Amino acid sequence: ISICRDLPNIEVITFSVNGISDLEPLNQCQNLSELYLRKNNIRSLNELFYLKNLPRLRVLWLSENPCCGSDPHRYRMTVLRNLPSLQKLDNQAVTEEELSQALVDGEEITAPPARRNVENGCPESTESSAAESTTETESELLNFSLEETNKIREELGMKPVPRDKFSSFSPRETDYSCKKRNNVLNAILLLMKELDTEGLEIVQQTVGRRLQAFRKKELQEE
Repeated sequence: ISICRDLPNIEVITFSVNGISDLEPLNQCQNLSELYLRKNNIRSLNELFYLKNLPRLRVLWLSENPCCGSDPHRYRMTVLRNLPSLQKLDNQAVTEEELSQALVDGEEITAPPARRNVENGCPESTESSAAESTTETESELLNFSLEETNKIREELGMKPVPRDKFSSFSPRETDYSCKKRNNVLNAILLLMKELDTEGLEIVQQTVGRRLQAFRKKELQEE
């Protein structure tokens, strides 16, 4: 998630199921309008402090994080009190009545969290997080990740990825190389939106040369 510090113009970010615990890198993303952080390790609602000054944020998906707690009403009211410009929270539309009630029932956040025990973007290996990961099937995780990835591709003017061509990962996977590959792929898709025509042409040429090199290597191995 630290890559977001270098993406001030990014508009849509999807980092669901990534072990994220710290939202500080997002506080400079002034054009951010949609943020998907479902099922991470965000433990404190004080992390919302870093989102309060994002003027265009309209969609936030934060459910299934430890910070949601056991009181869904208090959680939703606190989020809406601090982010009153949201139009949709956790895939549910925000109403004017809720925004008014949030001023009464929600807790105002005036400072960032005092502690962070996990580095940005690194999964937390705790019994609770392991137990949470067993509540959702691999198929559900794959479908959700595919939906969010295709949303990014649509924003970039790219064709959606068919399900049989898509690979993803969950916290239960132990193959580090697979996780690294998918993280790099998601970062590249996000960065591409920042490029102009000349930059995209350079990427296209570089990708073409790299594919040729891979194909040549495969032929030599055969």
